[in-house]
Amino acid sequence: MIKNLSVALVGNPNSGKTSLFNALTGLNYKVSNFPGTTVEKKIGVCKLSDNKKAELIDLPGTYSLYPKSADEVVTYDLLRNSPETNYPDLVLFIADASNLKRNLLLLSQVADLGVPVILALNMVDIAERRGIFYDEKLLSNALNIPVVSINARKRTGVHEIKKILLEEHHNTVKYFDPEFPQPDFIEKICAITDKKNHYAALQYAINASIFTTTKSKEIKELFEKYHFDARAFQEKEILHRYRVIDDAVRISRKQKEGSFTKSLTKSADKILTHRFAGLFLFLLLMFLVFQAIFSWSSYPMSWVEIAFTKSSEFIASSLPTGILNDLIVHGVLAGLSGVMVFLPQIIILFAFIAILEDVGYMARVGFIMDRIMRPFGLNGKSIVPLIGGMACAVPSIMSSRSIENKKERLITILVTPLMSCSARLPVYALLISMLVPDGSSWGPFNLKGIILMLMYVIGFAAAMFSAFIFKYFVKAETKNHFLMELPGYKLPVIQNILIILYDKGKAFVWGAGKIIVAVSVILWALASFGPSDKMQSIDKKYAEVLSQPNQNIEAIKTQKSSEKLQASYAGEFGKLIEPAIRPLGFDWKIGIALLTSLAAREVFVGTMSTIYSVGGNGSIDDLSSIQHKMSIETDSVTGKPVYSTATVLSLLIFYAFALQCMSTVSVVRTETKSWKWAGVQFVYMTALAYLSCLLIFHIVS
Repeated sequence: MIKNLSVALVGNPNSGKTSLFNALTGLNYKVSNFPGTTVEKKIGVCKLSDNKKAELIDLPGTYSLYPKSADEVVTYDLLRNSPETNYPDLVLFIADASNLKRNLLLLSQVADLGVPVILALNMVDIAERRGIFYDEKLLSNALNIPVVSINARKRTGVHEIKKILLEEHHNTVKYFDPEFPQPDFIEKICAITDKKNHYAALQYAINASIFTTTKSKEIKELFEKYHFDARAFQEKEILHRYRVIDDAVRISRKQKEGSFTKSLTKSADKILTHRFAGLFLFLLLMFLVFQAIFSWSSYPMSWVEIAFTKSSEFIASSLPTGILNDLIVHGVLAGLSGVMVFLPQIIILFAFIAILEDVGYMARVGFIMDRIMRPFGLNGKSIVPLIGGMACAVPSIMSSRSIENKKERLITILVTPLMSCSARLPVYALLISMLVPDGSSWGPFNLKGIILMLMYVIGFAAAMFSAFIFKYFVKAETKNHFLMELPGYKLPVIQNILIILYDKGKAFVWGAGKIIVAVSVILWALASFGPSDKMQSIDKKYAEVLSQPNQNIEAIKTQKSSEKLQASYAGEFGKLIEPAIRPLGFDWKIGIALLTSLAAREVFVGTMSTIYSVGGNGSIDDLSSIQHKMSIETDSVTGKPVYSTATVLSLLIFYAFALQCMSTVSVVRTETKSWKWAGVQFVYMTALAYLSCLLIFHIVS
């Protein structure tokens, strides 16, 4: 049996690692977490030949083996163990050819760990447009490792990489031979750390404070005994490495004066990173995105709705009338259809975010937002998790590990869930459609899109306000200076975007779908059954009514369904909590949805679909008229519409602010290593939602 090759993809941030990973694996990969962390990792399989494959792992980007952020620690933690564990078999190092000198610092450190290295020289087209050219053979000879020029975004050079990976003999190379205070110092470091590779042992010792280890005390005592200054060693090491790198780059590089692309980039950045023009353009771009979400999604949404309706009609007519029929049609399909119909809008949102990230624009947003966020206790890097929060708070909170300052990182974690995520989008779309008639516009702009953008603005404003408050309560740390790399502008690669959309769409359908089906089935059971005496009494009452001549059978059945829903277990539970939510304009049906959506916000729509399907007259049309049925719902006591303007606005604000997502609570606990901050976040967001809804409802009423 031939052993598959284990290959780690390593490189600086924005070097094109993920593009190359996608080019080599396509969709043949799986996503999981690194052991003991919440950092996602991608492991994929690449076919090298008929009888050999390579298992690829895409590691988080890092600048050196002296990690400053949690993401960088993950990469370092795996690489420092490589010589002993034989994993990976080799490192495929991806470097940005337009900024090669800085990239090669990390390459030289990785090579000194004793792992065979292959250099993939990426973005050569961008480098050449800037007048920078490299001779592969000269660079390979200077570094003493295989070098191949590629363009990961266009899939060029992929065949050459596979060919090199097939070669059985990959030599290790050494760039730095450190000098130590005493001859036996390094041997004792190796003995303490149980490592044979000298550089790996020293790296582990210097970075020991990052890890929980019983050997920290021994290492500290050894450093004191030999008067070893770790900081001085790092400075000496980096200077030595750059001397080696300078020679290699100088030998292999040819540069032409003048670069139209470089000057074009500078000209674009003068506008896009301008403190006023840049901010205005960003807001304008976001406005157009939200216009597109409503304008472009109408047709695919109607297709999804029709598909569910036809499926429900087929199942309803194929199965015998009874509990199973009701369960599938009014439980499973009713819940799923209420959420999946909004999948096109979610995909459009993800597509815009992915394109802006791929183009290189998001880094510029971080730069221009730094000035704005500094007074609120955040920095420019916080904008990455915050904008990512428009998609999903869970990975966005994990991405905050790139923020070195602990105070700024904690505040970012605490306020990120206030950004309106894609799970809120189905709720917003449903409620805004109830608030604004179809075809309504403000000049040339769709009014629904304007209100949708306003909801995102409200979320961002709430996040900034909360950050400002937390700035005074979170323990102060040393002040952190903002440092963010601005990658070169690139045209988006359609295949990469499609892979991202496939990932996100699959995660939404599969992840949310499982929760929605489970909640819908439970809710269907609770809404369909109740105390036997009450349910039998209702059945008896309406049996007598229906036996009388000249009755409106459909109206009577609808009234019967409504009474049975109120008498059901779900109805009893909703009435139990109704006194607490009545001041917000919510009735017992809304109360059920608020509680079930603690599992995930998007469950609100599925819950309302299930409630009104079960509570309706049983027709298939109920599945496609949730918005209509909610709009005509009247209060049995006052006779007024349940979903008045005040109630709909109150619901919108509740879902803008409340933490209706247990996955977020879990990841906050993991990232902060404390239930304290997860509890603080849940309590303050719930209180903010309740008080804001109370105010809005009574002002508008």
